[in-house]
Amino acid sequence: MYGDMTKHCKKQLEETEGQIKEEFEQLYEFLHQELKDRMAALREEEKQKRETIIQEQENIQAHMSALEEVISAVEQDLPLKDNAVFLTIPRDLWLGSGPQVLSGGLIDVAKHLGNLSFRVWEKMRERIQFTPVILDPNTASKRVVISKDLTSVRHKPRPRQEHPDNPERFRVYSNVLGSEGFTSGRHSWEVEVGDHPNWLIGVAKETLDRKEGIFASPENGFWCLFHLQGEYSDGSYQKLSLERNPKRIRVMLDCGSGKVSFYDPEGDDHILSYRGTFSSHKIFPFFCVYAAGEAQTVDVKVCGVERDLNVK
Repeated sequence: MYGDMTKHCKKQLEETEGQIKEEFEQLYEFLHQELKDRMAALREEEKQKRETIIQEQENIQAHMSALEEVISAVEQDLPLKDNAVFLTIPRDLWLGSGPQVLSGGLIDVAKHLGNLSFRVWEKMRERIQFTPVILDPNTASKRVVISKDLTSVRHKPRPRQEHPDNPERFRVYSNVLGSEGFTSGRHSWEVEVGDHPNWLIGVAKETLDRKEGIFASPENGFWCLFHLQGEYSDGSYQKLSLERNPKRIRVMLDCGSGKVSFYDPEGDDHILSYRGTFSSHKIFPFFCVYAAGEAQTVDVKVCGVERDLNVK
């Protein structure tokens, strides 16, 4: 047993190291590209400013040349009728005001440097998704596969996963818990189920029996919404009638009031609620995924909450 755990730990080390490096390489690539883009923007502005200054210098030179012609004509005592040449001279020259210093001729340094780190971070945040619930692979049954980013789970047909039978792991059924348990506060997450026909989603207490095949009822420490063979039900075998099959399920846990609720987030439609005691033990997000059959959706995926919804 301990030999299996040692072997598995080594495998976890190698795989986790690889994934961490991959994540940071993506971040490095983003930052490197951002640096290139911002340096290119700075150089482009400098080029435009330089070209504007050169153009302004050429305009001034043209004005000066015209003024020199006027001066030369005056010196040669031109006849009065030829004084019309003055009309072709820029008004600012013959009025004596002269060319003005170019406004906005310098690089806008503040635009390039102002809150630079914050603006880069904001752009990075747009491309990185935060998931409120991360799956715990150490609790995953051998009957399921967890994605590399620990946000989705799928049923695993035979052969089963080769995992050690550590105390945290479910031995029976296709179960997995979230990595963080709760004893206080309000928490919510959404689960993308698509057209997957067989799943249980909800919460479970930390002290539940993970080695025996017990039914996922409140009496056994589970508070779940069931969807099996196209039918919805609760932990008391009570069937539920829904107007449509939600593509996502929102789970809302209120530890203080001892309530867990399920919603269809598309219309904020309430599906099911339980009352329980969620403060004496840690309560974990719970997922159970069976075979997808002919459905297009194979992975059940945890997502962030798209819109706020008050617990009802």
